[in-house]
Amino acid sequence: MRLPAIVLMLAAGLIVGPVLGLLDPAAQFGTMLSPMIAIAVAIILFEGGLTLDVDHLSDAATGVRRLVIIGAPLGWLMSACALHYVAGLSWETSAVFGGIMIVTGPTVIAPLLRQAKLAKRPAALLQWEAIVNDPVGALAAVLAFEVVVVLQTATGAGHAVWQLAMGIGVASALGLAGGAGLAAAFRRAYVPEYMKVPVLFVVLLAVFAVADSVLHESGLLAVTLMGLWIANAGLPSFTELYRFKEHATVLLVSGVFILLAAGMSFDRLMVLDWRAVVFVAVVILIARPLPVLIALAFTNVPAKERILVALTGPRGVVLVAVAGLFGERLVELGIPDGDRVAPLAFALVAATVVLHGFTLSPVARFLGLSAGEKPGVLILGGSRWSVELALALRKMGQVEKKGEKGEVKKSTGLPVMIADPNHARLRGAREAGIDVFFGDILSEAAEERVELIAYEKLICAAENDAYNTLVATDLAPEFGRDNVFQLKRVKETSSRHALPATLGGRPLAPQQTYFEANAAIAEGYEFRVSTLSEEWKLENWREMLNGAVAVAELTPGGRLRFLAPDEDPQDRPGTRILSFTEKREERREA
Repeated sequence: MRLPAIVLMLAAGLIVGPVLGLLDPAAQFGTMLSPMIAIAVAIILFEGGLTLDVDHLSDAATGVRRLVIIGAPLGWLMSACALHYVAGLSWETSAVFGGIMIVTGPTVIAPLLRQAKLAKRPAALLQWEAIVNDPVGALAAVLAFEVVVVLQTATGAGHAVWQLAMGIGVASALGLAGGAGLAAAFRRAYVPEYMKVPVLFVVLLAVFAVADSVLHESGLLAVTLMGLWIANAGLPSFTELYRFKEHATVLLVSGVFILLAAGMSFDRLMVLDWRAVVFVAVVILIARPLPVLIALAFTNVPAKERILVALTGPRGVVLVAVAGLFGERLVELGIPDGDRVAPLAFALVAATVVLHGFTLSPVARFLGLSAGEKPGVLILGGSRWSVELALALRKMGQVEKKGEKGEVKKSTGLPVMIADPNHARLRGAREAGIDVFFGDILSEAAEERVELIAYEKLICAAENDAYNTLVATDLAPEFGRDNVFQLKRVKETSSRHALPATLGGRPLAPQQTYFEANAAIAEGYEFRVSTLSEEWKLENWREMLNGAVAVAELTPGGRLRFLAPDEDPQDRPGTRILSFTEKREERREA
């Protein structure tokens, strides 16, 4: 649908909840609703911690550090001021809610980044800031709440400080101990492979519950640290663990967001007035951008990236969940405007999710920070066949435009890169002006230097069939299995050497092995690009290029699709067809 998923969840929750009255979470789940959401948020934050691989932070480290150390306190201060002076809340409520507003929402950032296809560094800045600031924001709210409790109940300040320090210390110790213990148990094979995910869940919930019993919401810090430790432990089974957790998180984010939206009643939403609208505008235009720009000043982060990060601050599940909890506690303490916290939090989340959901991609493209404006292709193997295919793909995506003086200009075409661990085999690609990566595409160097998000399709066309199968299988979850293709294996017709469907990539037309494909190039075959029109249809293409095999098509809307061996391209005007056919006689002679 090409719509932000979070926006659809928000709409679904509002429709089944306040609008139609089909779902009332508080009535139907009762006292189980709060612990359900708490556990879901804990699992979501743990999965966020699993993405914090320190080795991948690289040049974004300085920016992230400043966003947390400088940007978070400034954001807390400016948010509290906006709540007090614009929304009209008391200083007690503003201090607590302002701390929660530091959280920018990894549960919202992740799907938005996946859709927007940002360049590597701004994406890393936004993701790391969101994940690290989640527990920081919750703890800031805890600190402010403890101060409010001291002022309201006249409890000793020393006791509050001691409780806060004890809670943070216990949470940190539990999180690191849980991560280290699990990593050691998995590495030494104390846990069977099929039991690793259940054991992971049990330890995660235990760590969260124990830390939360010492200091409320400190469990968020514990599970984040636990995920951080496991992410950097170098476990062989980490990829399988992370993928399962990622799938669970998608379900939990969807469910929690719909439940929270459905739990909003019209009576609670009616609390919002014009001051709430102005408050949301001030947060989006001032309280978010200003702290970010101050924090990133005088760093190596380019100005365009600073602007993008400053203008991107969607709030998510954690903000609504924690704000609702502290709002109730403030009311219990006798602070009347505590009941306005939940509706304001919901309004802020709804506004930022919708705004950034629809504007992040256009703003990134405008600033030149989008890594995937066109459907790129990554080709494994630097053979002559790969070079010819890369050149044809670039030509396929070229668009002719007339300049101011009437001259015809061509765009750069589709982004294509050829990767090969053999430097000599990349010579032809370099001479043809094609982007190359020298090294193993599965290496850590490739993760750091290759913007995989810029490439939509993967074609495994190296000389070694086993290596093609390995790369196709390993990167299939990254690209999507429908977008990974592989040349025909030499012995795949033999039952002794046939592989299951779960391994390798999809067949690519024409069905040729590495040696057959390159032999055909040597014998005079070529890749050719043809464009259909109202007058020149698919039937004319077949007549003119008798014997040609359609390899891919590029629709007028810019969608690139590689065709199966028995699949025909669409007969639509403007469609570009990439075919593999014999060279024309005049071109042979040339």
